[in-house]
Amino acid sequence: MEFWYDPITTIFNSLLATFTGWGMSEIAATVLIYAITILLFVTFAMVLDIFLVWIERKVVARFQDRLGPNRLGPFGIFQPFADIVKLLIKEDITPVGADVIMFNLAPIFSMMSVLLLWAILPFAPKMVGVDLNVAMLYLVAAGSIGTLSVIMAGWASNNKYATMGAFRTVAQMISYEIPMVAAILVVVVLSGTMGAVGIVEAQEGIPFIFYAPLTALIFLISAIAELGRSPFDLNEAESEIVAGFHTEYTGMKFGLFYAGELLHSFTFGGFIALLFFGGHRFFGLENLGPIVGAIIFILKAIFFYWVIMWVKYTVPRIRVDHMLAFNWKFLTPLAFILLMVTALVGRLLMDSLWLVPALFLSNIFVGWMTVLYLKSHERKTREAEEAKSAPVVQH
Repeated sequence: MEFWYDPITTIFNSLLATFTGWGMSEIAATVLIYAITILLFVTFAMVLDIFLVWIERKVVARFQDRLGPNRLGPFGIFQPFADIVKLLIKEDITPVGADVIMFNLAPIFSMMSVLLLWAILPFAPKMVGVDLNVAMLYLVAAGSIGTLSVIMAGWASNNKYATMGAFRTVAQMISYEIPMVAAILVVVVLSGTMGAVGIVEAQEGIPFIFYAPLTALIFLISAIAELGRSPFDLNEAESEIVAGFHTEYTGMKFGLFYAGELLHSFTFGGFIALLFFGGHRFFGLENLGPIVGAIIFILKAIFFYWVIMWVKYTVPRIRVDHMLAFNWKFLTPLAFILLMVTALVGRLLMDSLWLVPALFLSNIFVGWMTVLYLKSHERKTREAEEAKSAPVVQH
């Protein structure tokens, strides 16, 4: 029963006793166990990534009234392995004049930026890589490595289309990090901690989606933009810039970018579950054991990954100027307004039974006022355009 309630510690102690029994020192055995754990963790992420490829193709097929992969294995589940073999045997091309070191490091950095985020994901109460007290700061810092990989890939390719695609993508990613950070700060204000485990524990009674539903929506939109998925998929605007920053990448190097995007989507699905939906908590079922909690967390992450796919395959791509204007003129101010409202209401009604309904109603009020402002702005813009296009009457 000890394994069921604390599997990580049980396995660690068992391996430590085994390795020290073979004559290894305790320090060497501990380092070896950590290395094995990291290897297994990365292997699990890569296997999950392969499974996500199959999920993505089946879901988009259903959206488009198709069957999707259905030949290799039951329900086509082995199709991703055939894709991996195809990518591995494709010719590895490096453009003439490219910066070889930066060109080859970019896809590795892209995947690494995602795997680093898994270190702070609390799958269950006793199943977390590192319980950092500044986990949300780590989230923003580690996620910025993905931005670095994009500019490295575009600049090192010695291709003007790749460079232009990288500039556009980096502008998009940096811009939408601002409302995302503001949304994270709302959660930090509500929980009183920047640690991922502490945020989950703060939602023991009521998930934060009931405190800040509009903030959750802002985080979802910012996450989709940060991922570069439709309607913000300007990194793959084939009709405009061929294929964006990874135009010159072939074989498994391109595969790493693609795999990183899918795994990043799942990871952000996990962070949405962590920040607003209680993480591994689900009506007390997590008390049955960490393994049950981990299953609950993964299912929540997959659900929000499906939501991100739903948006991607439903909403068309928007223009880059519209996308940036939407962020700087609308999303960022709204996120900071919600941050100030949350801090003010939370301070005034601290430890009060009215805190949750007051925060929920304040979000509804801010959203309603936003809709009224947008309607007024649209009406004024339309009237100005009509006045401008009206024929001039000469006497």
